[in-house]
Amino acid sequence: MNMEQQIEHSHLPIRGLNLHIAQAGKGFSCSPASSRFHFFSGTALKIQKSDDFAVVSVVGDLGTVVFLHGFPEIWYSWRHQMLAVAAAGYRAVALDWRGYGLSDQPPEQEAASYDDLVEDLLAILDALSVPKAFLVAKDFGARPAYYFALRHPSRTCGVMCLGIPFLHGSTTFTSLPEGFYILRWREPGRAEADFSRYDVKRVVRTIYILFSRSEIPIAKEDQEIMDLADLSTPLPEWFTEADLAIYVSLYEKSGFRYPMEMPYRSLHKTNAIEDPKFQVPVFVVMGEKDYVFKFPGVESVLKDGIMEKFAPDLKITYIPEGSHFVQEQFPDRVNDLLISFLKDHPASAS
Repeated sequence: MNMEQQIEHSHLPIRGLNLHIAQAGKGFSCSPASSRFHFFSGTALKIQKSDDFAVVSVVGDLGTVVFLHGFPEIWYSWRHQMLAVAAAGYRAVALDWRGYGLSDQPPEQEAASYDDLVEDLLAILDALSVPKAFLVAKDFGARPAYYFALRHPSRTCGVMCLGIPFLHGSTTFTSLPEGFYILRWREPGRAEADFSRYDVKRVVRTIYILFSRSEIPIAKEDQEIMDLADLSTPLPEWFTEADLAIYVSLYEKSGFRYPMEMPYRSLHKTNAIEDPKFQVPVFVVMGEKDYVFKFPGVESVLKDGIMEKFAPDLKITYIPEGSHFVQEQFPDRVNDLLISFLKDHPASAS
């Protein structure tokens, strides 16, 4: 079967919003009263609305793995890992965060908070009758994954994060130039004005090119971030035009307004946990060509034993040529690491 036949798509009513989830593998079934198809650049995805169907959930034999995306990603960025864990006997669940992809837009977007993502995740597990799950996250999705594990250890089997270690305390970028993309994008309206000069395809294409490099995206004083790549710059070899078309179709629906609020304009809104201590296993996979590796403090947290103070059961693995999108760039390598992590920490024993 191809990917579309193995992955089911539905919406769940979560805290006043309909959030889109994709599922594969053991442990779920849908009984739709009616269903409809959405087509994204020739790909048919079956979307079953929450008011049209009942979800009958039974936890899979080996457990449930929940995938949490970052920016500019959506559920689709985990397609390789979803199929791998499903084939290994797990239930795979990938969501579109609120305001992303096929999920609803929050009514007050400027009120975006990481705490909302943690609460959304808890409500999704409840809605799917999942008592506890493995969390696999990257980019900004790592922060709600870490905080969920700290606040709800009884609902967490383990956490695997790609590219982002646990950074205790507030994140500052005062040592980086004014043209640093996060400093630019957290200015209200600046990214929107920059993006509006181009169509959605050009914007997504440029972001994927910039974020795939080992250099931190930093614009000069007379530039905007979108000026750092043009149409002559090729896409990464592991990211096809067909992949780009899927992302474009979803960002044409969601737009970029909320993705600028979450994560970039919400970095300061998380309620810190005093003396955090993980009670579950934590696994960090870091691409050594990931530009985030050059963020202030990141290498020290990983290599100087700082993160081990918070995560006693910690494993760190480096992928030498890995970029910020290592799970798409080297899917087989990441899949092997993920499956090994799951098998080393069986859900039944946690």
